[in-house]
Amino acid sequence: MIRLILLLATATAGFAQGDWIQLFNGKDFTGWKVGGDQSSFTVKDGAFVAHGPVAHAFYDGPVKNHDFKNFELMVDVKAEPNSNGGVYFHTIFQEKGFPKKGFEVQVNNTFVKDPIKSGSLYHVKDIGEADIKNITKDNEWFTEHIVVKGNNVVIKLNGKEVVNWTQPADWTGGREGAGRSVDHGTFALQGHDPGSIVHYKNIRVRPLP
Repeated sequence: MIRLILLLATATAGFAQGDWIQLFNGKDFTGWKVGGDQSSFTVKDGAFVAHGPVAHAFYDGPVKNHDFKNFELMVDVKAEPNSNGGVYFHTIFQEKGFPKKGFEVQVNNTFVKDPIKSGSLYHVKDIGEADIKNITKDNEWFTEHIVVKGNNVVIKLNGKEVVNWTQPADWTGGREGAGRSVDHGTFALQGHDPGSIVHYKNIRVRPLP
């Protein structure tokens, strides 16, 4: 009986370790494609660093042929003071500008020009400064965990749930239009503006049925 328990524990541990797939090697842009100002993204100390004019780094690699529907995504993020960024899902490569397809999960602890803070499902389910108090801080790594199952989106910051939203049957995209709809697509990291510096690393995904 003890041997059976040990075998089951070992199998479970092996599955857990192999379940998450890293999308970024921490060294270069393999599997990623930048739309916008190419100089806005660099790789430093194992992380993508977004700093410059508007640009987005889109996952363009082989995992699920960069086309995800149901998934868990975890990204470690560090925002410097007064910085804005974001993590997109269900999007598609765009040569320039802010992605018109998919949803943005906000990265913003203290960016003064925007009251919509980290963890928000941008312009769909927004949260404010009080909601992230004592969860995220500038110049410290925190984890954005995004789970999409069917029409439901859950967002956690450092393990704490801050958004749980289900797209209604009559949804038309909200204030940003039809592109903001649960569908399928790739992921993207945002470089928001020349004054913002945001770091992204440990970008891992677990595809779901």
